[in-house]
Amino acid sequence: MTKEMFEALTEKYADKIEQIRQDAHQLHHSVNQTYGEGLPYGYHLDMVVDGIREFGYLVCACEDDVLPLFFSGYYHDTIEDARQTYNDVMRAARLLMTEEQALMATEIVYALTNDKGRTRAERAGDKYYQGIRETPYAPFVKLCDRLANIAFSCSSMDAGNNRMKLVYKQELPLFLESINPHSDDCRLLVPEEVSTRLTECFR
Repeated sequence: MTKEMFEALTEKYADKIEQIRQDAHQLHHSVNQTYGEGLPYGYHLDMVVDGIREFGYLVCACEDDVLPLFFSGYYHDTIEDARQTYNDVMRAARLLMTEEQALMATEIVYALTNDKGRTRAERAGDKYYQGIRETPYAPFVKLCDRLANIAFSCSSMDAGNNRMKLVYKQELPLFLESINPHSDDCRLLVPEEVSTRLTECFR
């Protein structure tokens, strides 16, 4: 899909995308989740979706996939952090999308939900990354999530999250390989343009 086509479709569905945004913000606000030193969690969600807006054309296969992409960007942490279940996410998705779109969106959110674990490594182990690699658009949305976190950690806005900068830098090569299924399916791509942007954040 061309960048111009993707931007036109984003504008076409702007009202639904804004509704998704508001609903996701409210869900995280309802459980008092914050980002960094007291920012609303919606700050992070908006950063993730900024990546989708900028690079989504590189992976988006068709018009019907636009809303699932944006939905999963805004909802990617709701099962993990906002006390939502798979069925809760599916119900929310069905309000604004077709059954097929809602299933795609919910599967992405599910794939991006960390496993149970005591450590960072246990929560994001082999099974977790396998699920991402096997789910259309999950590698790309995870990439946008990591881009948002890395950009924030490198921004010097937050002393605590700034400490994650080294962690993300050390993890980057393995992370990129772990989410990449090396598939010809555009929906499973890990675009070089986004990977390059990640690396540039550390300069």
